[in-house]
Amino acid sequence: MRKTTKTLFNEISNLATEQRNPNSTDIDELSTIEILKIINEEDKKVPLAVEKELPYIEKAVEEIVEAIKNGGRLLYFGAGTSGRLGVVDAAECPPTFGTPPELVQGFIAGGEAAMFVAQEGAEDFEENGAKDIELAKVTSKDVVCGIAASRRTPYVIGAIKKAKELGATTLYITCTPRESFNIEEVDIPICPYVGPEVVMGSTRMKSGTAQKLVLNMLTTTTMVRLGKTYENMMIDLQMTNKKLVERAKRIVMMITGVDYEEATKYLEEANYHVKTALVMILAEVSLEEAKKRLEKADGFVRKAIKITL
Repeated sequence: MRKTTKTLFNEISNLATEQRNPNSTDIDELSTIEILKIINEEDKKVPLAVEKELPYIEKAVEEIVEAIKNGGRLLYFGAGTSGRLGVVDAAECPPTFGTPPELVQGFIAGGEAAMFVAQEGAEDFEENGAKDIELAKVTSKDVVCGIAASRRTPYVIGAIKKAKELGATTLYITCTPRESFNIEEVDIPICPYVGPEVVMGSTRMKSGTAQKLVLNMLTTTTMVRLGKTYENMMIDLQMTNKKLVERAKRIVMMITGVDYEEATKYLEEANYHVKTALVMILAEVSLEEAKKRLEKADGFVRKAIKITL
């Protein structure tokens, strides 16, 4: 049953994300630098709010890693700013970590058009979220992460409910206090509470920043746990442009100590697969043996170097 406009009004009025910030009440009378200082002071609260959620983010990462190892995916569902952040995080995984585009995906209420022009009405219906879950062919192998600063977005709630019904593991990133969370179907809620925005209700600000930090943690930590880095360097990047080709050469040079020409030679022989080139150089083995070692080491370069076939 649809909520009445008065019921919706009351619900929104009581949301933590819709309260006035006492520190910015007179912002319209302040100078530029005074406004900037207020925004900056409020932004400082964001990482501290995220820090309190680390135990829940840890649980989420463990679920994502396990899902991916077993053939599952990570799927984000959001609306407005939250949806755009999910789409951006998903889109950056293939070039950064060499993952297939289908492994981490972002879905936004209103579809692709909503990435560029707000499609606000699209978020108002739970059935739209449920429909996108079905179109994504979600299964029990997947992890579905809802993103909604206010926690109440119908599109996101509908997606989470449907995902849970299908047996998927569900996460929910919201910027409301944990004690106010009321979606019982969610397996792991992540709730960085950043307080009222500088401009009331403008959740693209502190809330959006908090969500972005959490998303960075989820995918980056997952990829490190899956062997996508050597020390703190990306080693599974895709050569989709000239900058990434040269970055790959630099990474090989930094890790192995070879010069530019040697790095280029090994990368060309390895079809520009950085991991393979690294194992070839560091373990002093052929292309075929390097591939076998990496397969046996589940893609971890450190392990592949030490393995004896």
